[in-house]
Formats: sequence, structure tokens, C-alpha cells
Amino acid sequence: MAGRVSVITGAGSGIGAVIAARAAAAGDLVVVADIDGDAAARVSATIAGSRPVTVDVTVREQVSAMIEQVERAAGPVGLLVNNAAVASDVPFDSLSEQIWRRDIAVSLDGAFHTISAVLPGMIAAGGGAIVNIASVNGLTYVGNEAYSAAKAGLISLTRSIAVRYGRHGIRCNAVAPGTVATPIWEERMAVDPDVITRAAKWYPLGRIGRPEDVAAAVLFLAGDDASWISGVTLPVDGGLLAGRLQMADEIAIAGTPVVPDGDT
Repeated sequence: MAGRVSVITGAGSGIGAVIAARAAAAGDLVVVADIDGDAAARVSATIAGSRPVTVDVTVREQVSAMIEQVERAAGPVGLLVNNAAVASDVPFDSLSEQIWRRDIAVSLDGAFHTISAVLPGMIAAGGGAIVNIASVNGLTYVGNEAYSAAKAGLISLTRSIAVRYGRHGIRCNAVAPGTVATPIWEERMAVDPDVITRAAKWYPLGRIGRPEDVAAAVLFLAGDDASWISGVTLPVDGGLLAGRLQMADEIAIAGTPVVPDGDT
């Protein structure tokens, strides 16, 4: 069981599964962690050097038990990727406290639990890397209020961990993906076939993301090439946060520059 020990949460499908595969290809011993044990097992079966674990990241005792088991079997965790998340597509005026708390519990509380569990081992080992999967939702408004609040909190937590534990050689960064083609979007397309086409128009690069786009950024931030990068949130969003050309086009006047009031 040589190589860095990496724990990827929410790795039973989509972005997490691709991150797990990329980490294993780089030589890591990968823990494929997911609340859906069958999904984790299916992904792990396709990745040499990986192990599936069933865990609910909202339950601190389960997370602690998972990390203890991993450390006994393979040593301290060298890379933690917090990918587990839930996004409820409910308008704010219909958002129940139960739904609000569930989105916060998975995306933010879950990261608190996993980071708390791996820190002692990382400190003892003299370092480690944590990469949190945030979202453009945490940086600008694109809907999903509960999910967005959780991701904004995760971005803040990323900075806090980076600053407080940098002296122990621990780096903590985040990536903020835009719309990414995952199984969740396949379900949406079943009832709204044009949703991806409409979404792609908002992205300067003209397409939505792929899980591989996010995985590449994660592996960069987790690797030696990023050894002096900590506390950052890297947008992986096809240029979405840089600006919205469609909006600019719609408010422009037939080829005439828009001049603010009072300017000449």
C-alpha cells in the first residue's frame, strides 16, 4: 500500500469518481468514500489501488471511524478532497428548514468533520493537502440559496484552515466549478433537453464543464507543483466569473457604446 493516502468524499459518481481515478493514476492509494456504498464499490472496482468506504459525512462519528480505519491500514491521510454535496433546487420562499439544514450539513458540516478527522495525522506527518470542491455559487448568485450559502462557507473555511495550519506544512485550497456535466444534469435533461444548450451560452468558452476539468485542477492543487499555493479558491468555470457577454450584448444599443450618465 505504497504512495500517498487520498480520501475522496462523494466519489461514488461524477466529479468525485473522476478525481479518485486521477489520484490513483498518479500513484495514490485512494479511498472512494460515499454515502451510497454500492456506488462507491462500483467506482472502486474500476480503479486499481482504491478501496470503497460507506460513510455519511454529516455524522461525525462515522467520519472519525473511517479515518481511524484508513490510518491503521495505510498511514496518515496525505490528501483529502471534500467533494460530497447536496443541492436542493427549491426557491427560497419554499425552502424549509429541513432542506436548508441538509444542504449545509453535507457541503459544510461534512467538510468540518473530515478536516477535523485528518488534521492530527497530517500534523504528525509534517504536512498534507486538502482540496475543497466549492462552487461558483459561493462567489456569485446563480440560484440554490442553501447550497450557495454552504459553498460560501466552505470557501471561508478553506482560507481559515490554510492560515491556521500552514505552519504544520498543511495546504488547503478550493476549486469553484461552474456547470459540470454529471449524472445530476442527465436527470435534468430528461425533462428539459435544452437546458445544457441554454447554460452553455453564458460561458465565454462556449461549453459547460466536464468532470475531468475539475479533476485536473484538484490534482494540480494537491501536487508538488502547487507547493507554495494555499488558501486560494480557483474558479474552474469556463470564464463565467470573468463576466457575462450575453448580458453586455443585451444591454448594448445596436453597436453604440453604452455611456454612463454624466460621462461624455
